[in-house]
Amino acid sequence: MTEEKIIVGNGSDFPLNGLLTIPDGGNAPYPAVVFVHGSGSADMDSKVYNVRPFKDFAEGLSKHNIASIRYDKRSFSNLKKFKKMYKNGFTVKEETIEDAILATNLLKNDSRINPERIFIAGISMGGMLVPRIDEECGHYAGLILLAAPARRFEELMKSQAEDFLKTAKGLIKWLVKKQTTKLHSKLAHIYDMSDEEATKINIANGMRGIYLKDMGKKRVGEYLDSNTKPILVMHGEGDFQVSAEKDFNEYKRILQNHPNAEFKLYPGLNHVFMPVVHGDIRRVKEEYSKPQHVKDYVIADMAEWIIRACSHNR
Repeated sequence: MTEEKIIVGNGSDFPLNGLLTIPDGGNAPYPAVVFVHGSGSADMDSKVYNVRPFKDFAEGLSKHNIASIRYDKRSFSNLKKFKKMYKNGFTVKEETIEDAILATNLLKNDSRINPERIFIAGISMGGMLVPRIDEECGHYAGLILLAAPARRFEELMKSQAEDFLKTAKGLIKWLVKKQTTKLHSKLAHIYDMSDEEATKINIANGMRGIYLKDMGKKRVGEYLDSNTKPILVMHGEGDFQVSAEKDFNEYKRILQNHPNAEFKLYPGLNHVFMPVVHGDIRRVKEEYSKPQHVKDYVIADMAEWIIRACSHNR
């Protein structure tokens, strides 16, 4: 394996540090994967406390002769500039989608990469965005949805708050309930608002109502309705952030008639495809503070699926 430093968006307002991972074995041009972050600020490894899922996936796939590209998120690379430039609100297009497409174009223009065998893999919110990125970019040989919500993002936020409240007590419970009620009262009619009205709603950390309005304007199922490309949906059964019951099973319903959809549910694994530590939404920091790695069999399943999809696309 060789890892080369690259810049995604070189010459743009947000040049992002990244790594292109190229296998040492096999024969070029290689199939390749573009990794798309979940919500919030994240580096190229998608580091959460002491776990680095994108690093694990990239290094693991290289053993199967599959290249990949990963990069820092704009809000991680230069948060102050990002907030200043989009002080009146931003959407996932500026936060995530534009850079995923720029990374894809880097791969397409590398002679060691087969431009007809580029796949896109998103984790969590990034997985939910994968069908939209494919619709806007259209260059992918297949889509990989890792622990992806099937519901609108505000529905997921509400569900997470409800899960927290089931076990919370005292003042903490009262505060969370009050904040959640207030937020969802603001968002109740978000899709009936003009963009200007939605922009005035402050959600948190510079995120405004327009962010959710734009992201939820089409449900993920609407993006997938006419998509016939190979699709792989992967989920940890112990995921307490995105529900296997409500989200993974919803993808199975949405894609039940899709000719090239596959589903992998992993007992005992959490949101980042590592063994469950606590499995409690109240203990997120502790869940990801234990150094662990994505399980080898998850990476092997992804690699085997990519190889099959490449054969399907010949």
